[in-house]
Amino acid sequence: MSVKIENSPPAEIPDEQAEHFQRAAPAFPVYASILISCLVLVSVFQFLADGKDSILFGGETSVLLAGFVKPAFLSGEYWRILTGFVLHAGLIHLLFNCYALYVLGRLMETLSNRAHLAIIFLLAALSGNVLSLIFLPDGTSVGASGGVVGFLGYLTVYGYRRRSLLSPGFLKNMLFNVGLLAFYGLALYNKIDNFGHLGGLLAGALYGFFQIPSDVYQDPRTIDGKTEIAGLIALAVTITISIFSILILLRIV
Repeated sequence: MSVKIENSPPAEIPDEQAEHFQRAAPAFPVYASILISCLVLVSVFQFLADGKDSILFGGETSVLLAGFVKPAFLSGEYWRILTGFVLHAGLIHLLFNCYALYVLGRLMETLSNRAHLAIIFLLAALSGNVLSLIFLPDGTSVGASGGVVGFLGYLTVYGYRRRSLLSPGFLKNMLFNVGLLAFYGLALYNKIDNFGHLGGLLAGALYGFFQIPSDVYQDPRTIDGKTEIAGLIALAVTITISIFSILILLRIV
């Protein structure tokens, strides 16, 4: 995914207000990199639990141990709604999600604030699992797709709210990716948890509507202390979930 960010104030911004425009320099995605590291580490222990033949497309053992197996969740194993989104169905699934997490996460940490990234990832992943539970109560889900798609929902709202400051292609790019996600989901509806994707997308978009200022001169990268703490807590929760998942895969807990 390639998105251009304007390096100078757009022509329609008056000169006397141009001083309020701040260039969005590409940022190293610190929180996104931490999340990717968590997902990769959990997958390593999945491979150990499932065996070498499971590396590309995953195995059953790790999913049965810590995946979001909905009948087991409904029977009282409520922790599965958390551990399920840090597991993946093999290396290919992991690579797709990590690539999307890096690209969209880098955009989020450049245009917004890394605290929002951690919060959205957790909320969107949970929202996706909740919606999936409602509509697919007998199925099994694994993967961070819901959290990653939450970034796409947020950035789509961002592109609309900040369209006067971004290149015209930004919003079109986001909408194209939403459409591509929908097409991909319909084409592979029997293999993809579309409700998990939809729940994550809606959670990210809703968060964006409340968080992204409609005033283009108000910098969305500026946060208060409470939001920064909330972001750290969200990141710590995801790290804790990853550690807990590894302990389950090792059959320690």
